[in-house]
Amino acid sequence: MNNFSLLTKQNISIGLIWLFHVSGSIGIIYSDATWFLKATPINLLLSFVLLLINTRLNKKTSFILLLCFVTGMLAEIIGVKFGFLFGNYTYGDALGYKVLGVPLMIGVNWSILVFITGFIAQFFSNSLFLRVFIGVGLMLFLDLVMEPIAPKLDFWTFEGGLASFHNYFGWAIIALPLQWMFHKSSVKIEGPFPFHLYLLQVLFFLILLLKLNTQDYSQIQDDEKSSLFYFFNGLYFFM
Repeated sequence: MNNFSLLTKQNISIGLIWLFHVSGSIGIIYSDATWFLKATPINLLLSFVLLLINTRLNKKTSFILLLCFVTGMLAEIIGVKFGFLFGNYTYGDALGYKVLGVPLMIGVNWSILVFITGFIAQFFSNSLFLRVFIGVGLMLFLDLVMEPIAPKLDFWTFEGGLASFHNYFGWAIIALPLQWMFHKSSVKIEGPFPFHLYLLQVLFFLILLLKLNTQDYSQIQDDEKSSLFYFFNGLYFFM
């Protein structure tokens, strides 16, 4: 068997996202959490680029990607400014540069989530109606997993502490037309990359929720940095 046959873009992409998510999880739990949280935009951007590499891009697919980004950004900006879409919340600094209070990476994340959940939903049913609702359900499940840990990661914080039903209802309203557009456009993604990325995102937030629920990441001091920091620092920038 030719060893080079294993070095496909799908396998390399999957290997990279496992490397980044696992090293990020270990780094946040056991090393310099502040540094790794600041690297979150890099992880999101890498995931987005690898998703593009594994997607058959054409004018229609590119339009859907852009539509997801713009819709997500506009919905979040309205949500932050007025509070009626998702509730009253604000974004922290961990997700990077903001436009009108919303990190650009949030728009990128909307594109990622619509595409990977839409792809997975295709394997559950041939019905367009069911695919759309399964895709929305997968998005809501991931949001449900993220919400308890998001404030501790300085991603976002809701007034009163936790997100209410208002947030999930708003997510469903925004996600529904985006999922419909995704499935109507017959977007093609090659290989199992979306399965791995979705699984990793769920595991990433569940592990942090279980392991770090009572820790305050912002209080880590320089003298507490272990050799693990330097090891996983190297992993993040190896490529």
